[in-house]
Amino acid sequence: MASSSPSTLIVKVEFGGGLELLFSNQRSHKVTLPATAPKDSTTAVPVLEIEYTKPADVTYLIHYLRDNLLKERAELFVENGTVRPGILVLINDTDWELEGEGDYVIKDGDEIVFISTLHGG
Repeated sequence: MASSSPSTLIVKVEFGGGLELLFSNQRSHKVTLPATAPKDSTTAVPVLEIEYTKPADVTYLIHYLRDNLLKERAELFVENGTVRPGILVLINDTDWELEGEGDYVIKDGDEIVFISTLHGG
């Protein structure tokens, strides 16, 4: 938080409402992300020689989680390039819709919570 332009960001990510089952049955994760992301945030796998970068945003985080932490059934977490409908996303305890959704630029120390509001039957 003290450095002016860190190369990595540490973010606390939590899953609830059953989503933790897709992430090794672990509710809380400390995730270290690159501070910059490819211009196309859906590319979370490092690619050599990316010309255009932008600050890491929540869309990048979603795809990073899918590609690096998710253990099974990605379709239950990601749909059409964002979180699946029925997943509530909180950024520092605020609904992500008030923060710009996937365009929110992640800051070191942010807490992002994903909660499934869907219950199977």
